[in-house]
Amino acid sequence: MNMTLSIKDIQAPIADEMKAFEQKFRQFMKSEVMLLDQIMNYIVRRKGKQLRPMFVFLSAGVCGDIAESTYRGGAMIELLHTATLVHDDVVDDSNYRRGFFSVNALWKNKIAVLVGDYLLSRGLLLSVDHEEFKILKIVSTAVRELSEGELLQIEKARRLDINEEVYYEIIRQKTASLIASCCAVGASSVGAAKEVVDKMHAFGEKVGMAFQIKDDLFDYGEDEIGKPLGIDIKEKKMTLPLIYALNHASWMEKRRIINIIRNESHKPNKVSEVIAFVKESGGLRYAQEVMERYVKEALTLLNEFADSPHRRSLEQLVQYTIERSK
Repeated sequence: MNMTLSIKDIQAPIADEMKAFEQKFRQFMKSEVMLLDQIMNYIVRRKGKQLRPMFVFLSAGVCGDIAESTYRGGAMIELLHTATLVHDDVVDDSNYRRGFFSVNALWKNKIAVLVGDYLLSRGLLLSVDHEEFKILKIVSTAVRELSEGELLQIEKARRLDINEEVYYEIIRQKTASLIASCCAVGASSVGAAKEVVDKMHAFGEKVGMAFQIKDDLFDYGEDEIGKPLGIDIKEKKMTLPLIYALNHASWMEKRRIINIIRNESHKPNKVSEVIAFVKESGGLRYAQEVMERYVKEALTLLNEFADSPHRRSLEQLVQYTIERSK
C-alpha cells in the first residue's frame, strides 16, 4: 500500500459513524460546571487522527452491524484513555501534547488531576448506565495494564537491564493493550461470540506491538518527524533497537554505552554516539523485521474474517500505523 492513502480514505466505510460519534462523544462529556465544560471543549477540539475510534468502528463492522453499543464502547475508550493522558502530562510535567498546550499547562496540576478523575467517572458511568458490563471489563483491563506497564518500565529504567522479554511485556501492556481493547470492544459491541472477541483482541495486540516498535524506530531519525531525535535515549528508555545492539556488543562496548545513557544522555554529541552505535549494530534492521512479523501475524488473523469494505479498511489502517511518518 502506498502512503497516498489518507486517514479520510481509510475512514470511508465508517465516515457517517465517525461524524455521528463526534457529536455523541461531546454529549457524553458535558458538564454543568462551566470550568469543566470549557476544558472538555478544549480536549474535544484538539483531538488527533481518531485512530482509536476507527479501530473500534472498523472492528465492529468486520464482526457485524455497528450498533448504539459501538458508539458507547468507542466513547468509553476515549474517556478512559484521555483520563490517563491528562494524568500522564501531570506526572511527566509536560506542557504540550501533540503541539497543543496540555491541560495542566493551561489550568495547573490540581485541576488537571480532577479533570482526569472526572473523565474516568464519565466512562464508568456511561457503561454502568447502559449495562455495558462486557465492554467495561475489556476497557478496565486495558487501563489496569496501561498503569502496570508504565510502572514496570519505571522500575526497569532505574537499572537499565531490560531484556527483550521484559521489553515485549512492557509494550504489550503500555501500548498494545489499548489497541487490543479497541478491537475487542468493537467486536463485543455487535454481539460477537467470545472466541471472535478474543481473536479481535489478539489482532489488535499484534498491531499495537508493531505500532510501538515503529515509535522506537522514530527515535533514530529515519524520517524527519515530530518526535525529537534521541528523546528515548535522553529519557533512559530501553527500546528494541538499543536492546538488540547492547546484546550483541562486547562487554566493554556495552559498559561504555550504558554509562553514556546513565550519566551523559543530556549531551547531544553523546546521544549521537549511542544512535550511531545502534545503527552500526543492525539494531534498526532487527526492530524493522520484528515489526513486520507482528504485522504479518495481525493480517493473518484478520484474513480469517469475511472480505468486506470494513476489513479492507482495517488492513489499510494497520499499514498506515506502521508506515506513518509521525
